[in-house]
Amino acid sequence: MATGLVAESALAPPSLPRLGSPAPQFEAPTTHGVLRLEDFRGSWLILFSHPADFTPVCTTEFIAFAQLHPQLREINCELLGLSIDSVYSHIAWVRNIEDRLGQKITFPVIADLSKEVATLYGMIMPGESTTETSRCVFIIDDKQIVRAMIYYPLSTGRNVQEIYRLVQALQTSDKHGVATPANWTVGGKVIIPPPRTQEMAEERVKQEGVECKDWYFCTKTL
Repeated sequence: MATGLVAESALAPPSLPRLGSPAPQFEAPTTHGVLRLEDFRGSWLILFSHPADFTPVCTTEFIAFAQLHPQLREINCELLGLSIDSVYSHIAWVRNIEDRLGQKITFPVIADLSKEVATLYGMIMPGESTTETSRCVFIIDDKQIVRAMIYYPLSTGRNVQEIYRLVQALQTSDKHGVATPANWTVGGKVIIPPPRTQEMAEERVKQEGVECKDWYFCTKTL
């Protein structure tokens, strides 16, 4: 009976951080030296994992993230990569990307040989691979709260512009107390929270600068 329970437990899916909960803390070696999650407090952070160094899809993603990095810094957001390769492999790979493809990688990459960080964040999906991290993205805010998670299969490269848009949407919602509609981009109309009373609903539809499809669905331009 005990043996069966152990075997069953070993096959259990990895636990994942929860949206709205504190991001799991860690300290790990990276291509920029030892870093802790705490080092990024006060800044938003995109923590993303890739399956392996020196692979073509991951190379295209690293180039895309590096090209986006200056725009992310303009909105107080940093990048941090991760795979279970060694720091020496990471250094060789980022140097190769710069030498052969002309793109400098400006963000640090965690060398998670022990799989400690990958396990904390549920980055290994046994159904896909037991030896590689999946293409995971965690958006962590400036207070170190997990705000969004995205998982991609090994075969599919990420759209970094969508990740950038998501950070902008989260920051806009926080700053203005609004929601953002499907396909929203900066400058587009935002959704005002629905009124909570009948009186507020009647006032809402008469409010200047607000466009209402109905009492519960009103938008405005910031």
